[in-house]
Amino acid sequence: MDFLDLAKNRYSERFFDSRPVEQEKLDKILEAGRVVPTACNYQPQKFYLIRSEEGLIKLKMVTHFHYNVPLMILVCYDAREVWTNPGDRYYRNYNSGEQDASIAAATMMYEAEELGVHTIWIRGFDSKTVVDTFGLPDHMIPVMMLGLGYPNEKAKANAWHYKRKPIEDFVVEL
Repeated sequence: MDFLDLAKNRYSERFFDSRPVEQEKLDKILEAGRVVPTACNYQPQKFYLIRSEEGLIKLKMVTHFHYNVPLMILVCYDAREVWTNPGDRYYRNYNSGEQDASIAAATMMYEAEELGVHTIWIRGFDSKTVVDTFGLPDHMIPVMMLGLGYPNEKAKANAWHYKRKPIEDFVVEL
């Protein structure tokens, strides 16, 4: 499929069945997140797979937005491995971690779509609760969760998925 068509057709899945994502597909999805461009190629993104029964129980403790996914990827960045810009007078504490992790997550999301695996991007959680519940080191910063799986019989795009602002609302020539 053409990438633009893929991007337009992909939607946030909220109705997953229990089928597991095949390891071959998961490997491709994770590889897509590994090879993304990052600031100065520091590659601070880290992926935690949540798919065991114990992990999925903990997942339900940290977010209500789990949609009973069979697999969640917790996307983080290692705060020790980020690029910083000390010369930025407007954004004094800038580091690339959130952007680098988000690029990785978006790329994995589109690779999943290409492979027929549905996804949902989740940010409805408290980062400290996630770190504590999953026993992550303090330098690991949660950015988002990417739910993956196959749709069940209720699956369909939400009505607002198709509401898009016109291109003129996004583009300004300087």
